[in-house]
Amino acid sequence: MTKTIKQISLFSENKPGRLAKIADVLGKEKINIRAFTIAESGDFGIVRLVVDHPEQAHDVLKKEGFTVSETDVIGVEINDEPGSMKDVAELFAEGSINIDYAYAFIGRNQKAVLIARVSDLESALDFLKSKGVSLLEINDLL
Repeated sequence: MTKTIKQISLFSENKPGRLAKIADVLGKEKINIRAFTIAESGDFGIVRLVVDHPEQAHDVLKKEGFTVSETDVIGVEINDEPGSMKDVAELFAEGSINIDYAYAFIGRNQKAVLIARVSDLESALDFLKSKGVSLLEINDLL
């Protein structure tokens, strides 16, 4: 499998200080957070992170007692201008690619980056590659 990004997911209590603890653990290990999102579900939440050293992040967070997992996600570079998200969303629809969840940020060279977890990763990668979509790896985000 090529052109994917390892995402770290943590199951965490929804209370003040949890994000600070996660950031502290990673910071002490010199692991840089490139993007993150938090989804809450009552007393607990899922923190999803894209970091520069995902395997190391997984290990240190687990050692600190967090419930943590790694997931392969797709990183798509798009223009940072009105209508670009529509164009990408239409491509996903054309390829029958179901997005389980997604988040975005501004990356290098003022390009937007869409991080997406999809239901069929291999098919999505093949389709997007065939359409000339700029797929990213973690090194593209550093």
